[in-house]
Amino acid sequence: MDRSRLEAFSDGVFAVAITLLALNLAVAGPGPGHPWLLKQLSTHWPAFLAYLISFFTIGIIWVNHHALIKTVKTVDRTLLFLNLVLLLFVVLIPFGTATVADYLAAGDEGSRKLAMVLYGAIFFGMSAGFTGMFEWTLHGDRVYQPVPPGRRWAARIRFASGGAVYLVAIIVALFSPVAAFVIIGLVALYYIVERTPSSPAAPDERPE
Repeated sequence: MDRSRLEAFSDGVFAVAITLLALNLAVAGPGPGHPWLLKQLSTHWPAFLAYLISFFTIGIIWVNHHALIKTVKTVDRTLLFLNLVLLLFVVLIPFGTATVADYLAAGDEGSRKLAMVLYGAIFFGMSAGFTGMFEWTLHGDRVYQPVPPGRRWAARIRFASGGAVYLVAIIVALFSPVAAFVIIGLVALYYIVERTPSSPAAPDERPE
């Protein structure tokens, strides 16, 4: 399969997932009293924060996915299924976001913890899928400029570090859902400000 087809299909999934996030941003209709809307907005803070975290997380994965795929020489069956694993969890992010928005502020303690565990687990699965794709690039003659053998473990640690933090957030969620929420948000913030070195592109994509 041409890698442009893989990228086009993935871009469509990313676009749908990131659009579905906005469907969770809703408040009740007009109510009694002047500050009704302000009260509704203030009580829906988990929905707005979860939207921002999920939006930027999907956006970050989309950017990194593009950077990774453009280095690939040929697409094989293994890469296609690894990509599907990544997309499996990407399309679950709107569901996890809506669940956190519903339960973090108003649910009972057990439901709040479970909602955050689910949210963290989805992000962990997404990170694991992307790490699997990166691991695929380290073997054989699959990319235009492979990572040197001496730097592969450092690269693995860098790619897997996000997943490790999500795993920590899942454990923390069993004790403090809000603290876990903050941890997941900090991961997104880190990858927004962190500058990833550009990967070598395919020959036909390099500037003249």
